[in-house]
Amino acid sequence: MTSRDTIFASIRRSLHVKGDERIRAAIVEERLDRAPKGVIPARAQLDAAGKLALFIEKAEGVQATVSRVPSAKEVPGEVARYLRDNNLPAALRMGDDPRLAAMPWKETALDVTVGRSNGLDLSGITHAETAVAETGTLAILSGHENPTTLNFLPDNHIVVLNASDLVADLESVWARVRKKVGKGEMPRTVNFVTGPSRSGDIEQTILLGAHGPRALHIVVVEG
Repeated sequence: MTSRDTIFASIRRSLHVKGDERIRAAIVEERLDRAPKGVIPARAQLDAAGKLALFIEKAEGVQATVSRVPSAKEVPGEVARYLRDNNLPAALRMGDDPRLAAMPWKETALDVTVGRSNGLDLSGITHAETAVAETGTLAILSGHENPTTLNFLPDNHIVVLNASDLVADLESVWARVRKKVGKGEMPRTVNFVTGPSRSGDIEQTILLGAHGPRALHIVVVEG
């Protein structure tokens, strides 16, 4: 037994319990679910259209660009347009997220590769799990579906976000992630991305791309 096991065994003996009582476990679960929430600002407590408008305003305010498409099948065409309009190669790296895989990439001239970035990719695309309207922040879960390397190594980061996944505040992100993956199955990392990478360390002059992507383009799927 470890020291931890010894301590918990001592506590159980003092309480005259074994630790596997269903009623006690149910009481604990209920108390956790009903735990009071902290103070949440009211500015993002809006309807769906209001949250989306606020998210776009905040994202563009930190030099991200945002486009909107009616359905997921329009994403590849929008990504191709973005790369073309910015004189970027028609090459893209992504993880094996099933939401991205289901999109009609073959209808474009894009050269799409799958897997982690090795630092040589100019453009990468990931799918956000959710996003925060209050701050224009994207929340992206780590894993083989959306490798963390794709968030930070390519110069150009493209992120797909379903409008229906947008939440008002940061607190709601955690509730949504826990509900999706279940307790004990949280991802290793939840990456929060707000605009392209920047630094003002040198003479307080803002420099984009200091520690990551120089550009962030968000494709919002409204359907």
